[in-house]
Amino acid sequence: MIRLFFKLEWKSFFRSASLGTKLAMKIFMGLLMAYFAICFGIIGFGVYYILEEEKLKPFEVVNAYLMYYFLADLVVRYFFQQMPVTNIRPLLLQNLTKSNIVHFSIWKTLSSFFNWGHAFFFLPFSIVLIYKGFNPFGVIAWHVAMVCFIYMNNFLCLLSNNSNKVFYGLLALLVMVVGGHYFGYFNLGEITGPAFESIYSQYWPLAVVLALAAMLYKWTFSYFSGQMRLDTGLAKKTSTANTENFSWLDQWGTLGTFLKNDIRLIKRNKRARMSVIMSFFFLFYGFIFMNDQYKDMQFMHVFAGIFVSGGFLFVFGQFVPSWDSSYYPLMMSQNIPYRTYLQAKWTLIVIATAISTVLASFYLYFGTSQYLMIVTGAIYNIGCNAHLVLLGGAFNKTPIDLASGQQAFGQKQSFNAKTMLLGLPKMVLPMGLFALGNVIHSEWLGMGFVAVAGVIGFAFKDKVFTLIESIYKKEKFAALAAYKQQS
Repeated sequence: MIRLFFKLEWKSFFRSASLGTKLAMKIFMGLLMAYFAICFGIIGFGVYYILEEEKLKPFEVVNAYLMYYFLADLVVRYFFQQMPVTNIRPLLLQNLTKSNIVHFSIWKTLSSFFNWGHAFFFLPFSIVLIYKGFNPFGVIAWHVAMVCFIYMNNFLCLLSNNSNKVFYGLLALLVMVVGGHYFGYFNLGEITGPAFESIYSQYWPLAVVLALAAMLYKWTFSYFSGQMRLDTGLAKKTSTANTENFSWLDQWGTLGTFLKNDIRLIKRNKRARMSVIMSFFFLFYGFIFMNDQYKDMQFMHVFAGIFVSGGFLFVFGQFVPSWDSSYYPLMMSQNIPYRTYLQAKWTLIVIATAISTVLASFYLYFGTSQYLMIVTGAIYNIGCNAHLVLLGGAFNKTPIDLASGQQAFGQKQSFNAKTMLLGLPKMVLPMGLFALGNVIHSEWLGMGFVAVAGVIGFAFKDKVFTLIESIYKKEKFAALAAYKQQS
């Protein structure tokens, strides 16, 4: 049975309309995994000796920070781990049991780098512990428990991506832990450190951890099994639609019609609405870099300024035109100019960038130059990055299932190698322009260079749109073929 599933996955991959992009992405991700594996391995072998030189007890220190490690892993997983996509409906028509389908879908996640990548840290560290004279059986028990915690994070990530109750519960727990530690109410390491150490010294805690992992797997299995019913879990939810005319946009003609559709999408769809909420949190990104720690690295202020003003651009804009993938074939059959469609997306991005810049005015508290850096970033976002986002969309052929939050193992991400490469100028070019101006004269000249680049991009908007429109037309049929695929 497992062999059959892997055979279907293999055919699905090589018959995909975006095979070339997927292969390039696999190679890129493989190189990235190799880099992190080497880093984890070096830390795993060296952390014991580093802590020992500092006159600390390495095993106790590592155990004290393990809970923070697992919490950070859970956060990273939620935002970056690719959720498995299993096209369930055709399988339900075959002579396959639901339990086999769900088991296989969950097992697909076990092969993720986010699971086995941790071995490059824990395995070398365990070897060093045994080499230093620790009880081998205790170290093995501790290591097995760490593997269980990693896979428990995997199951929690699966549940939080599909269940609001689990997501908000974990979010509340994370806020409570971080807030309690920040304000000094408790130190999580002092509480959980001895518990992790007890796994080494006593064997019964390992049985508890194994039982918890088994229970969490069973919960995950039960949840997704319950979603595999055509009349409930896989059925599209219907509700009474509220008519919203947005008649004030009618003055813009066809452009206004597209803007209406985007506004309705954001208001009605959970995923699009979450992208707007996430872009709001980008407003506070500047707190990381606009402090004394980066006083001598002013080019990082430009990096922060672009993110603060361009949260919507990066979160929502990167999925253009995938937001419209469900009705893209219908839209392409209409007499609609590509330029009008692109103009509507660009206008929405510009409006959101302007609103973000106004909301970020509280950075004036840190000084005029900090806020001017954000304004400079906004000018560059409007003049250059907005065009780059639309250009990257021409190569984004991964459809977005807007109802995926209601389906088992629905798609959550839409990454593309070409769009990632096109994303480099969004950050590198303005930072380079600022550094050049700063070296020649001062930070004011650097901001001037970045702002002028944005103004030039805006001035040549028509010519850039002509280029982008031609690329969209060239990629039109490849995009239509890709959007028709469901896996």
